[in-house]
Amino acid sequence: MRNISNYITLIAFLLFHFQSAKSQTASKSASDIQIGLQKLNTLGSVLYFAAHPDDENTRLIAWLAQEQKYRTAYLSLTRGDGGQNLLGTDLGINLGLIRTHELLAARSVDKGEQLFSSAYDFGFSKTHEETFQFWDHETALREAVWIIRKFQPDIIITRFPPDKRGGHGHHQASAILAHEAFLAAADKNKFPEQLKTLSTWQSKRLIWNTANFGGQNNTSEDQLKIDIGHYNAILGQSYGEIAAHSRSQHKTQGFGSASSRGTSFEYFEHVAGSKANKTLLDEVETSWQRIPNTQTIQQLIRKLNTEFVSAQPQKSVNDLIKLKKALEAYVIDTKNPSAANHRYWIAQKKQEVQDLIIACAGIWWDAYSNQNQQVVNKDFSFQAEVIVRNPDIQAELVKVNDQDVNQPLQTNNLWRGNVKTIYKSTSQPYWLVQPNTLGKFNIPIESVGYPTNPAAPKATFTFKINGEPIALFQEIQHRYVDPVKGEVHDPLVMLPEITVEAASNIILSKNQEERSIEITFTRHDNSKSQFEVQLAPIQGWNISASNLTLDFGKENSITKTLILKPTAANSEKVVLTFSHSGEVLRHIKTLSYDHIPTITWFPTTEIICQNVQLENSVKNVGYLAGAGDLVAESLPQIGINVTTLSDKDLTLSNLKQYDAVIIGVRYFNVAKISGNNMKKLLDYVKEGGVVLSQYNVNGRLASDKLGPYDFNIGRERVTEEDSKYNFDVADPAFSYPNKINSKDFEGWVQERGLYFAENINNNYRTPLSMHDKDEKPHNGSLLIAKYGKGKFVYTSLSFFRQLPAGVPGAYRLFVNLLTNEK
Repeated sequence: MRNISNYITLIAFLLFHFQSAKSQTASKSASDIQIGLQKLNTLGSVLYFAAHPDDENTRLIAWLAQEQKYRTAYLSLTRGDGGQNLLGTDLGINLGLIRTHELLAARSVDKGEQLFSSAYDFGFSKTHEETFQFWDHETALREAVWIIRKFQPDIIITRFPPDKRGGHGHHQASAILAHEAFLAAADKNKFPEQLKTLSTWQSKRLIWNTANFGGQNNTSEDQLKIDIGHYNAILGQSYGEIAAHSRSQHKTQGFGSASSRGTSFEYFEHVAGSKANKTLLDEVETSWQRIPNTQTIQQLIRKLNTEFVSAQPQKSVNDLIKLKKALEAYVIDTKNPSAANHRYWIAQKKQEVQDLIIACAGIWWDAYSNQNQQVVNKDFSFQAEVIVRNPDIQAELVKVNDQDVNQPLQTNNLWRGNVKTIYKSTSQPYWLVQPNTLGKFNIPIESVGYPTNPAAPKATFTFKINGEPIALFQEIQHRYVDPVKGEVHDPLVMLPEITVEAASNIILSKNQEERSIEITFTRHDNSKSQFEVQLAPIQGWNISASNLTLDFGKENSITKTLILKPTAANSEKVVLTFSHSGEVLRHIKTLSYDHIPTITWFPTTEIICQNVQLENSVKNVGYLAGAGDLVAESLPQIGINVTTLSDKDLTLSNLKQYDAVIIGVRYFNVAKISGNNMKKLLDYVKEGGVVLSQYNVNGRLASDKLGPYDFNIGRERVTEEDSKYNFDVADPAFSYPNKINSKDFEGWVQERGLYFAENINNNYRTPLSMHDKDEKPHNGSLLIAKYGKGKFVYTSLSFFRQLPAGVPGAYRLFVNLLTNEK
């Protein structure tokens, strides 16, 4: 009998790909199996290369993966952290986590694989030069080369060109990196340290997937032109239909897409390598002729495809096992120059064959916990379940993890057992374990590529199927039944022994006033009752305690109140943190959206402490929510009470109680009756009120009236947070009640503003202009108009980023804009 533990080790070594253990078992249909059997005959791979979630061409990925049967992956250099969120207030790293799972949902539809680098999406960039200042060109190139050498794509396809036609500086940088990495991956002198585990790799060609969108048509009839509008009868869909479903997973970006059917051409421009004239993989051998002496393997694959019976897939199991053994017995000729690629394809096809054996046998397995949280370094039990649903299969469950089972599995009889395990790390996403910079996440090169934690809590199921040992891996999840959603699987959360939650992540002291804040400590390891917590000293502030002794007794949470006061009228930002046993403490952040699994991670608990010199007579404001921002949550820091308004609250009698009304970001993009509501708000302005409307994008506006006088929304923005600016010092917006000066434009984060106004009616004052380097000044970031007795403000300044970040100058200017003019 073959040694099963050695076999598992061998499989783990041979799984030379980026996918981690399955998060949820998904049974394959007969059509899925049939496509999988056909795919065994194809040894071709494609890497699609771009910058962000939603940059990818989902129709092309679906066609490559399911029509052409190539191994296809999308490399998104970033996780989309710098974008906007149409569904909520989560931005930055939180948004990157959400968009990671949106990409995984998209790939589950189009059947591509998903890869990432460590690049952080720091926001919109106009040039690749600026982008590389953040990403670090050499690091980004090293990671791209690592991925190419590991994935070994036959061709690389970019979504963007390397120049201004690419638009976003990240787009341009992605094309530049693709070209450089295409060359460097084949150069043994480039990043030679990688060659200890990987081999050099030369893709056949690099091509640009040109397109006609965004006002630019980069397609041409002299380019390689391919119709990918096929209908797949096995799937019952065209690739335009599959692509729409895939692209519609990018919900935070509002990218719901309509299906397309019929002929659809994609265009490709040659960039480097051997030019393709007829097909994308011209001159690439994509059959088993690629690997010598594989006649037996080829015969078995032909037999499997010829004899497959969709109603009785279990009849293919024995031949699949023979194919598995033939692949395992294949001896790589290490003297062959292509030995590394032969090893790659043998390992890849072994994994595909194993998946098909499980699918044809009708095996379903799961590992779940009834609790959604467990604690690191503590034993816990999970439930394991297995069932064989197709007849005529001799199956035995040998063990789960290290726990022996040795249980024959009867057809359609569910086996269930409890298994003990221990996990020594929190479930922190691997790219967030170490602090990140504004340009990249701090991860080792070996982790580059993985979409989620490769070492997530998992169970190993060891089987014998018709006598053949097979190991399957399954993430341990929290499984429960929701009365609306039905059965739900969410990732299991592995908690640290103690966490700390602050009532706010910002303390703004107005004019050096004393502030208090509640801090709640929660222990998750009930075996410990006492903890010593140290508070990091913060320069320029007095704090009521520097150390805290926590004695939980029988309680799990303790709340402490800290008193803080600036020692001087400075505006320097300082950050308060907490530590225990030398480890900085974190809090629990949960992201719950209906379209993705619940995400839990552990940000470092940091309290930004900032003094702001501020005059403010605005006490009560109404807030009309748009697509989601944290402005309403930020204003109480400076003593402003905020009331969220609904449509029915927009009566003149009700609005008169407020000093001002704020319209949330992208309100006119998401509120269907925004036009009618604007009329009500302008009636309030006429009677002496103040309305401040935040930015909108110029597509899908639900109202043609955005203010009392006309203007349009363009696409101009200022992305450099320290960019040049000019303002009219005499204008009330910059003089009352706070005298605005140059310091008020310091410390801004990510950007100045976005989607500036254009074609502005002369009734608006535009007292602020700004511009990025080497650009002309633009005056569309701030529009102010007297209207009746009141004031209307439209601003594209990114207050939605600055106020939650505690930028003092942004608060001072925002108060001025909310204050009615004398």
